Amino acid sequence: MISKPTQEEFVVEINKADLIFNKNNKKEFKALEALDMKIKSGQIFCLLGPNGSGKTTTINLINGLLEPTSGDITVLGMNPSKSRKTVLQKISLVPQETALYNDLTARENLLFHARYYGVNRKFISKRIDNVLGIVQLENRQNDRVGTFSGGMQRRLALARALLTEPEILLLDEPTLGVDVQSRNAIWEQIRTLASVGKTVILTTNYMEEAEELGEQVLIIDKGKPVASGSPNELKRHIGQKQMIIHFNETKYAKQVYDEIAEDYEVTCTRNQLNVNTNALNVQFQLLEQLSKYEEYMNHIEYSEPNLQDVFLHFTGKALRD
Repeated sequence: MISKPTQEEFVVEINKADLIFNKNNKKEFKALEALDMKIKSGQIFCLLGPNGSGKTTTINLINGLLEPTSGDITVLGMNPSKSRKTVLQKISLVPQETALYNDLTARENLLFHARYYGVNRKFISKRIDNVLGIVQLENRQNDRVGTFSGGMQRRLALARALLTEPEILLLDEPTLGVDVQSRNAIWEQIRTLASVGKTVILTTNYMEEAEELGEQVLIIDKGKPVASGSPNELKRHIGQKQMIIHFNETKYAKQVYDEIAEDYEVTCTRNQLNVNTNALNVQFQLLEQLSKYEEYMNHIEYSEPNLQDVFLHFTGKALRD
């Protein structure tokens, strides 16, 4: 186990990276365009985007499997494609598919991979005990993996990635298809790893996951970065705090809408008004204005933007293939 770094540094830097497939073909496909990323040591960094947006492609740039057509990338100060062997000794990937051996026990899976990865034989047993403890599978270590739930298999895949004590963990959709309990357990394990200095880079489609875990979030769409920042910074960017007013009859909602539409950004749906009121003084002003309609109002609620609002703001609502 390593200690938390005392000095912040960028362990991954990507500058204006493009990735073009079929470069010599007239029908080029630009998988990534002008990608910029800077990730600090010990940070949880979330790549958020629709299906096919380039999240996994970005992971493959970081682990050196792909090389950018243009632009620069360094991982721990090295070019990951030119120094791939060295880089792979310092990073671990947990892909979407767990790729475990169902007929082997959890411990046998870890033993096989520890030997495959070249972990020193002196430390293999202790290392396996340690990673099983991290993912809370000690009591199931002698059970066949084929009997494990999807969530348990994902936790075991995470344990496998930790066998080499990597500095950087790449997690591609780490909670895909697992239940709520398993998801929360994996989240807690990710937080613990970051707290002891591991840098965690994860891709996800889950807004809640990015909001819960991400110290920094990069939203990409169609291979392009469209927004980045902490979850709170991204939510502040779009603003849109709302006052939601419910009336007991549609006619009163329509009457108030006609009265305030010129002064406020407001929508009317049947007996409900949604008014954008980012400033607190605007809320008080509106409440005072609506006091004469108090007997016709059922209740008022307030809504703040969440990461899903941010995501849809930047990527749109159109379905993706």
